Amino acid sequence: MPFMFPRNQSWFGMIALAILLCAIAGCGGPSRDIVGKWRASDAGTMVWEFSKNGSVLIGSTQGRYILDRNRVKIETPFATSLYQVEFWGDRMILREPKASKLEFTRIK
Repeated sequence: MPFMFPRNQSWFGMIALAILLCAIAGCGGPSRDIVGKWRASDAGTMVWEFSKNGSVLIGSTQGRYILDRNRVKIETPFATSLYQVEFWGDRMILREPKASKLEFTRIK
C-alpha cells in the first residue's frame, strides 16, 4: 500500500517532499565536482585548486570562485573571469564566451 497523507495535510506533505527531493538532487551537483586540484593540460605544471569554502588557488595566485550550475566566476586580484564549465569524469573544461577553452585533469 502506498504512503498516503491525511486529506488536510496532503498539500503540506507534497510541498515538503518536493523541497526534500530538490535538496537531495542539489547535493551531488557541480559544486562538489569542482572541489580539488586540477592540472591545466596546456600549461604543463599549472595547478588550480578549488576549496569547499569558495577559495581558489591558481598557481600561487589566490582568489574566490562562485559556481552556479554550469558557470563559474573566478575573481583574483588581477582579473575576474566567467566560464562555462563541463565535467567529464576526471576532466574539466572551462570555456570563456567567444574565446578558447581551458582543459584540466583532476589530480588524485
